[in-house]
Amino acid sequence: MLRLVLPKGSLERATLDLFEHADLTVTRSSDVEYKAAIDDPRVSEVRILRPQEIAGYVSEGLFDLGITGRDWIEEPAADVVSLGELHYSKATARPINVVLAVAESSPVRTIADLAAAPGPIRVSTEYPRLTSRYLEEHGVKADVVLSYGATEAKIPDICDAVVDITETGRALRAAELRVIATILVSHTELIANPASYADPEKRHAMEQIHTLLDGTLEARGKVLVKLNVGEPNLPAVIELLPSMKSPTVSKLFGGDDYAVEAVVSKSVINTLIPALKDAGATDIIELPLAKIVH
Repeated sequence: MLRLVLPKGSLERATLDLFEHADLTVTRSSDVEYKAAIDDPRVSEVRILRPQEIAGYVSEGLFDLGITGRDWIEEPAADVVSLGELHYSKATARPINVVLAVAESSPVRTIADLAAAPGPIRVSTEYPRLTSRYLEEHGVKADVVLSYGATEAKIPDICDAVVDITETGRALRAAELRVIATILVSHTELIANPASYADPEKRHAMEQIHTLLDGTLEARGKVLVKLNVGEPNLPAVIELLPSMKSPTVSKLFGGDDYAVEAVVSKSVINTLIPALKDAGATDIIELPLAKIVH
């Protein structure tokens, strides 16, 4: 039913791991194969391609569903539907910023200063269309030149300014560059072709896949804690549980003890379990979680 396209390169391994944990395991004949498959009736085809291309292909209808960054959606001005952000790896946990930068020694401080320049400035970037639109909107006359990498190294000998990506700005500062504007904040997103999304059957399939992915991400870093506790110690045990919602409490058959279970962060479990025992809890069990679906 759905033709799916996933990102190759730096996001590839983390994306395949996410799909495997979501019970949507991607199989292919080798690690360099572009064609793949998912043994699921909702997915008819899988391709693994560069993220720079994905939004354009989804917009054109070559694929129904894909994963790529907001920067590569905005660069071609792709007409797609965003189903939501996916923060599933170190590379996707925090956004990247597409920024406009000049030499630290430059007198330019703002985009308005660039707009006031007497002649066209030369700008190097991997995002020529996004950059051209942004500069035009701010009245900056510019010759935008496509960069194939090492963009920050092209100031001042090759260009007057660059548009590049950064997380913290550390690399740009190391290159003695100063950010004067943030053009875009980019997260990784699950995107759909508008016509496919308008089809009720396909849309339902997309939403189900999104539920599996989101449920897998929600469960990461969390565990289920189950325990028994006597009625006198129940309030103290409940007070210790930093659960997502109110813990589930049920009375045990044939006595005055209670069974308690709660979802908690894995990061606190090393201090939580001893504290629960000290508070009177018994039969404490820690269980891993595969998905949490709200």
